[in-house]
Amino acid sequence: MYLPEGLDINYLIDDLRCFSWEAAEILLFYSNQLRNENAKKELIKTKHNNEPVTLADLKVNELIIERISEKYKKVKWHLLSEENGIIKFNYEDISTNWLWVLDPLDGTRDFIQQTNNYALHLALNYKNKPKIGIVLIPEREELWISNKKNTWCENRGGLKAKTKLSDRREICTMKVVTSKNHKNQTLKNIIEKVGFKESISMGSVGCKIASILRGENDVYISLSLQGQSSPKDWDFAAPEALLISAGGMITNLDNKELDYNKPNFEQNGLIIASNNKDNHKNICEQIKLVLEENKICID
Repeated sequence: MYLPEGLDINYLIDDLRCFSWEAAEILLFYSNQLRNENAKKELIKTKHNNEPVTLADLKVNELIIERISEKYKKVKWHLLSEENGIIKFNYEDISTNWLWVLDPLDGTRDFIQQTNNYALHLALNYKNKPKIGIVLIPEREELWISNKKNTWCENRGGLKAKTKLSDRREICTMKVVTSKNHKNQTLKNIIEKVGFKESISMGSVGCKIASILRGENDVYISLSLQGQSSPKDWDFAAPEALLISAGGMITNLDNKELDYNKPNFEQNGLIIASNNKDNHKNICEQIKLVLEENKICID
């Protein structure tokens, strides 16, 4: 597969595995600390956009950046982090097609609420497309890995498990998962009128995509309306890498692949992830038809 010159995919995955379990220790430590009401005040802060950030976010962010920069000092790549923006390694403003995309704690609100649906996301994008993906779900002891060709899950002991995407293809038989903390009435209306068998809500995009990879759910839909906050590149890059190499698909409503590295790194509009790339277009078309028939505007 394509990698920066001189890198071996197996050695890189080994390193990412080590970095991820180090991060798991940090996340689990602070998760336990949050059970103490007095400690919460010190652990939780508010960012400029009024979104919460915890000491766990910052510590994991620091760890991953340090590990990549120390281990791969000569590799020509940069890193995009939710907490820092673009970081240019090697102290040079070099041009590169390779960009790490990091969310040290996806699902911060769920982390604070102690729902266990939070995750670390790390993806390596090439020419603005995710190629390698890592999603760590500490509370389930799951490390999901994509090496572009395959996706699998490991526990801390290294025991591997294959993906189990369901074979459900008809919408009336499918289970859809949506955001727990970023709800809107428009999406609720869409879900009801499309006619999925069941709808559940869950935190963290990585956790939602992992539920599809386990076969528990079939479709994930995200909707950000104009003037409201939108998910960002770091929410989708790693989960997309996992889902696509497993045989699923993620696109916008028009069945077009997501674009990364746009201004503000926003992923706007209606985004659909599903359990089968061959059936994905059909799902998009059926959802679009529901919007048209019911005159539901998402622009």
